[in-house]
Amino acid sequence: MARSKKLDTTSSGASSPPKPDAPTVLRPHAEQAFADELTALIRADDRPRPPNWKLSPWAVRTYLLGGDIDGATISPKYIGPARLIEIAIATLATDRALLLLGVPGTAKTWVGEHLAAAICGDSTLLVQGTAGADESALRYGWNYARLLAEGPSPAAMVASPMMRAMQDGKLVRVEELTRMQSDVQDALITLLSEKTLPVPELNSEVQARRGFNVIATANTRDKGVNELSSALSRRFNHVVLPLPETLEQEVDIVQRRSAEIGRALELPSEPPVLDEIRRVVTVFRELRSGVTEDGKTKLKSPSGTLSTAEAISVINHGQAMAAHFGDGALKADDLAAGLCGAVVKDPVQDVVVWKEYLQTVVKEREDWKDLYRACRDVL
Repeated sequence: MARSKKLDTTSSGASSPPKPDAPTVLRPHAEQAFADELTALIRADDRPRPPNWKLSPWAVRTYLLGGDIDGATISPKYIGPARLIEIAIATLATDRALLLLGVPGTAKTWVGEHLAAAICGDSTLLVQGTAGADESALRYGWNYARLLAEGPSPAAMVASPMMRAMQDGKLVRVEELTRMQSDVQDALITLLSEKTLPVPELNSEVQARRGFNVIATANTRDKGVNELSSALSRRFNHVVLPLPETLEQEVDIVQRRSAEIGRALELPSEPPVLDEIRRVVTVFRELRSGVTEDGKTKLKSPSGTLSTAEAISVINHGQAMAAHFGDGALKADDLAAGLCGAVVKDPVQDVVVWKEYLQTVVKEREDWKDLYRACRDVL
């Protein structure tokens, strides 16, 4: 049997499109938004680097967790157990793929993006997992006009992010892996085992360059989950990202991210008051855990996840309300609509849970009277 030839599609228009300048886009990629920090780390990093990595594992850890290096302050991108980040980085330095697990809103996508930005300087190689995704999302597609006119050829092929990552020796991110159908998931097995993408139409293959690896994310609370086969699961190192452990930790995350997003959106309002952030986070944590912070009152939990990411959205929505329909200062009236919308996902069950919480907890707190009235007015 003839050996497959190595396929080169680098001249077929499969290269990554140019990136726009960070100030002109709504949401810059991580490598754009934190270019100064990455440059400072590259300049100061003198430790051994795995093949094709922009930074050493130590510098990648510093980028994710924050610190000071040569007079430059590196902001923390992830606030949580440092050991989890170290395990994730060490995994990507081997030939095993990384699977980030956790309930929605635990920063799986955020961590994956920043890992890719720090390791290969490119976080744009992304496959979005959906129930309708087919194998071409993980392998390759075809320009059908050229395919009909010329037949199968490298010029007629449309390289997927996975193929481009293999050719360039970079990281590719696969979001919501468990939302993909099982037969599509299994297309990853050969890619992860052999580090080769067969192209039978051309009797050829793409062999991954050193530095290639996969960062996948999945959550276990999605009703559309397709469990991974044991064969595919074995090819990943699983890292579970937990919800923030303490109230102060979660308040810190919400404060940092809401401030960043507010600046990016250029909201003409004052920075969110720490007391208001603390109230929103407290509401989310109590309803999520089913008990008040002091442990004295048991509560019913709503159907939603009430994640940290949703708390950030509530604060940013409140900032927009305060900026455009208030006096610019974030108050209970600005938060009420977003807070109710985050809690009440089921119009029957969750309304009962939310009203009971307002009546038994929020109303009884002396300094929360304004939040109680504002939320009752929205219902």
